[in-house]
Amino acid sequence: QVQLVESGGGLVQAGGSLRLSCAASGRTFSTYVMGWFRQAPGKEREFVAAISWSGGITYYADSVKGRFTISRDNAKNTVYLQMNSLKPEDTAVYYCAAGAVVRTVISGQSNYWGQGTQVTVSS
Repeated sequence: QVQLVESGGGLVQAGGSLRLSCAASGRTFSTYVMGWFRQAPGKEREFVAAISWSGGITYYADSVKGRFTISRDNAKNTVYLQMNSLKPEDTAVYYCAAGAVVRTVISGQSNYWGQGTQVTVSS
């Protein structure tokens, strides 16, 4: 089992940056594909980014490509989401997720989810 705890959310002006962290418990973190999702008020949860177990392959939603960067530190059991050039439409609760394979994570069918961290971007 994996327990996930997100942090790093907050209020930022448009054009600013934030870095989210997701700390995972358990000794098998390095075997999981990790992902970030977000859910804005009144909208469905959507995929943001994912990273392979080794960190060598990354995936992004078109809406964040070129602005967000996902990375991981397996020694620290942590995955990060660096968010630059933030826009008001990035406002959402951001969740991290863990899964065994990429398609499971990207499709939102991960078994493990964090509790979420709020990101608010003001215009």
